[in-house]
Amino acid sequence: MTVDYPVITGLGAITPLGLHYQDLWSALCEGRSGIEPITAFDASGFTCQIAGQAPEFKIRDYVPKAMRKTTKLMSRDIELSVVAADEAFKDAGLTTKAFDEQNVSINPQRTAIILGAGLISCDLIELAPAVAKSITDGKFDIKKWGADGITQLTPLWLLKYLPNMLACHVGIIHDIQGPSNTITCAEAAGQIAIGEAAQIIARGDADMALAGGGEAKVNPIVHLRQCLNKRATAESNDNPEKACRPFDADAAGSVFGEAAACTIMETVENAKKRNAKIYAQIAGLGQSCSINSKYECLEPDGKGIQYAIEAAMDEAGIKPEQLDLIIPHGTGIACDDIAEATAIRNALGDAADKIPVLPTKSIVSNTGSAAGAVDVIAACCAIRDGIIPAAKNCENINENCKLNIVRQQIKKNINYVLCCSYTYGGQTAAVILKKYE
Repeated sequence: MTVDYPVITGLGAITPLGLHYQDLWSALCEGRSGIEPITAFDASGFTCQIAGQAPEFKIRDYVPKAMRKTTKLMSRDIELSVVAADEAFKDAGLTTKAFDEQNVSINPQRTAIILGAGLISCDLIELAPAVAKSITDGKFDIKKWGADGITQLTPLWLLKYLPNMLACHVGIIHDIQGPSNTITCAEAAGQIAIGEAAQIIARGDADMALAGGGEAKVNPIVHLRQCLNKRATAESNDNPEKACRPFDADAAGSVFGEAAACTIMETVENAKKRNAKIYAQIAGLGQSCSINSKYECLEPDGKGIQYAIEAAMDEAGIKPEQLDLIIPHGTGIACDDIAEATAIRNALGDAADKIPVLPTKSIVSNTGSAAGAVDVIAACCAIRDGIIPAAKNCENINENCKLNIVRQQIKKNINYVLCCSYTYGGQTAAVILKKYE
């Protein structure tokens, strides 16, 4: 059953490649990696000492003067999302309260905001004094924490680390008063958020939406977890741009990073009425949950991903042969790459032999809750420009990953793109975009 889904009219992204979504797209087209040695903290004691770090910026430049005090309550994840949302509205040619209170061009009550968010780890510098006050005989004392340690934290401290604060801050800055939600499904969150926003518009509960995701995984606590679970590669600290190798025979683990990516979606009627540029239209959506008993990795047959892709294809009402591009999750963790490749082949059949496949994390890194939205933006740019960039770090495709990985840049008319993502908790998502005619 086909659904009258909205069109995408605005893009915004801050990634390890730059402050703008065009920086992301240019780097993908040039094969220029954003992975580098970690400078955000001392990573010398970690097995993986590289990551995808966003460039420096001043958050005050993205917040109205009257609201600049609120930046004290923004974690890194929130800041990244504020930057991406700012660009998305501007790219869509929309004026919100943040830009000009007298000439607002959106209807706040009919605008939704759905953002994906991850596990926001607190800054150790902020937490350390409180922990120091909670030590008894060299050990952490929970009773002392409650009596003395917690008093070292500002009363509003927790507000920096609640996942829903990404959408809250962005919503307040731009005066978004319609449906609001936060998706906390790790790496699948960005695409699930875009899917939910599209459904909200399709059922008539909003005319427009800001949707995407943001997460800062360049944090010592978050990074340590990836290292201990052996998801982060430990083999290329001296050669960062070659470290992440999705679907490659030499894949040795993922590289993690930080980013935020936002899209503006609106009804076709709304976009036409204001003569907006249209990047693409949502054609089909799919989700599933299929947890593996060994939670550290996907189930080997990738059934969850397969179900999500099949649902999206069914909703889009297209055949596998009509797909012009697949942007997979592709982490560079061999067992998961094999599972995803298996799922794609099982869902699409023999057509998977010919459909070009472009993994992005070898350039962008795994940016958690932002990752899926980053890929949707890449898909929009591919449709707009008629370009499929060459994949990076996949010279020797894993024999168990029978996919048509793009070896050289392709120029062609692109009508349909499939993006898919998954988490270690079993959630999966698939989004199909189509060129708007």
